[in-house]
Amino acid sequence: MTLPIERARSRKPVTWLTLLGVLLLPAIIGGILVAALQNPTDRLDSMTAAIVNLDEPVTIDDQYTPLGRQLSSGLVEGSDDLDSNLTWVISNEDDAADGLATGKYQAVVTIPAEFSAAATSAGQAFTGEGTPEQATISVTTPDDALIADDLITSQIASAAASSLGTMLSEATLENVLVGFTTIGDQIGEAASGALELADGARSAADGAAELPGGATQLADGATQLGSGANDLAAGLGTIGSGTRSAAAGAGELGAGLTQGAAALEAPDGDLNKLVGAASAAAGYAQTAADSTLSAATTLGGAAASLRGNAAGLSDLARECDPAAAGEDFCNRLAASATAIDADAQTVGGAEKSVRDAAAAAGYANGHIDGVSTGVAALPSTFAAQLRTAGAGATSLAGALTQLADGVDQSASGASALSTGATALGDGATQLSEGATTLAEGLDALATGTGDLAGGLRTASEQLPSFTDEESTSIASVIADPVSSDAGGSTIFGPTAIPLLAAVALWFGGLASFLVMRAHTARTLTSRRASGALALRAFAPAALLGAGQGVLVALIVQFVAKYDAAAWWAFAGTAVIAGIAFAAVNQALVAVFGGIGRWISALVGVVAVATGLISTVPGWLMSISAALPTAPAFTGLIAGNGAAVAALIVWAVLALVVTTLVVALRRTTSAKAVLAQA
Repeated sequence: MTLPIERARSRKPVTWLTLLGVLLLPAIIGGILVAALQNPTDRLDSMTAAIVNLDEPVTIDDQYTPLGRQLSSGLVEGSDDLDSNLTWVISNEDDAADGLATGKYQAVVTIPAEFSAAATSAGQAFTGEGTPEQATISVTTPDDALIADDLITSQIASAAASSLGTMLSEATLENVLVGFTTIGDQIGEAASGALELADGARSAADGAAELPGGATQLADGATQLGSGANDLAAGLGTIGSGTRSAAAGAGELGAGLTQGAAALEAPDGDLNKLVGAASAAAGYAQTAADSTLSAATTLGGAAASLRGNAAGLSDLARECDPAAAGEDFCNRLAASATAIDADAQTVGGAEKSVRDAAAAAGYANGHIDGVSTGVAALPSTFAAQLRTAGAGATSLAGALTQLADGVDQSASGASALSTGATALGDGATQLSEGATTLAEGLDALATGTGDLAGGLRTASEQLPSFTDEESTSIASVIADPVSSDAGGSTIFGPTAIPLLAAVALWFGGLASFLVMRAHTARTLTSRRASGALALRAFAPAALLGAGQGVLVALIVQFVAKYDAAAWWAFAGTAVIAGIAFAAVNQALVAVFGGIGRWISALVGVVAVATGLISTVPGWLMSISAALPTAPAFTGLIAGNGAAVAALIVWAVLALVVTTLVVALRRTTSAKAVLAQA
């Protein structure tokens, strides 16, 4: 069935079937493009990619770490954010190369041998082992790969590698944060130890400050002890000399008694001489008794003085502090006290011996007096008694000699004690001076360690401290500090459908005037007005454009599922765009003829090129903004009154241009008329 619509470049009329084809063309084009390009990530399983894992696992802290295997597992498992994933095949280098060549694999992801070592090198660098390196993987696609295949594969592989890298960064950072906490705790413990050391040093300084006074007292006591011991030595020397004199007198007494006894018993003995000798012997005995008793008294005083000095040294030895004065010094002090006490006991024993000798001399004096009295009556008995007294006097002389030797030894010991006490006094004075220096040093140590404790405490408080949960949380944020909240997971954004719809409607307008004339072939002979002729040619194309807009909107709704308000805005804009595009294509064909159709095709190409990406050259973007497809694209994205107004302006201007062209075509020459006849 034909219609009264003139066909372009033919005298045959346009049929309903032709018009139906023109009407459906934008819907078919738009449907195919939308079906092919909308949400390609929902059909990722139709792509097959190979994984070539050449990684050599490493061992860190006795833990086997196969990161290449983990990355392969992550690629195969896919992401929770996507409903589908590539079909991954674990392969080898030869199979992967063959698969790329034959088209079996659309991509190959190769994990190099040093992947695990490089990926863990940053964590190892914290321990001073090795140099950090960046782990890399390679994505290979065939030379004849489709446009988006390389992009899809690279994005998925990069996402998996990034996820693994984030996991490794989290582990490394978590260890660092835990290390901060550990260091802070250890510095805190060091601060507590330094504070305790400062307290101990302060106590030691206080104790050392008391040492000089005690050491001074010790020096004074030792000096007094040295002086007393020196006096004792002098007294003991005098006692020794007196004892030796007494021993000599006792010896002479013994000899005289023995001679008197012999003279008394001699037949020619003179009793008077014997009595005189007895009287002399009694005098010697009395002198010996007096001397020995005086020596005994002196020895008693010396023994008491030695015992007093020994007691004083014993007290000093008990009060001596080994930590301050030195253990050796305290031991020497105790030994000196013990030695002096022993000397006191020796002198006491000597005192007893001398008193015994004095008693013996007194005893001898009594016997001699008895002898003198009874010598005349008892010459024989008296002679015997004289011999006994002589023997006793001789024995006394020996005992006094031994006593003199013991007293000399005591004098030597007292002299040595004096020397030692003097040395002790000097040492105690040096101890006092050293203790003062020690107290000052300990005070400085206490101050320094107190400052150290304060500094360590400040450092400990300034270092951050985290719990395990906080370390994990902070590490995850630091490892991935910025996240994208981009809504779509598809390669094509929300403007893909409006772009495809606008381009489809544009080519639908072009198709209308590939089939129909821009104006009637009877323009020259028609009696209608030029505007009426232009509108008459425009009317069918406008109806087709409106119908195309409705069909495109219906097909888009199946995919995009707009709400009612958004769809009505989209559909209204699509209808207006279809009508406006019909007017513009009519004007292009009316003005330029066949070249106008070529220009129209270029307009569609420019609209596609500038609508896919924002990185096109600025001059091309400027051209696109000036084309009628620009307001249609804007209005189809979201209902926009300005865009609709711009489309109406384009339509009106295009009709004006077509009317002017029709008016110009109605003027001709006689030659042209005859040529047509």
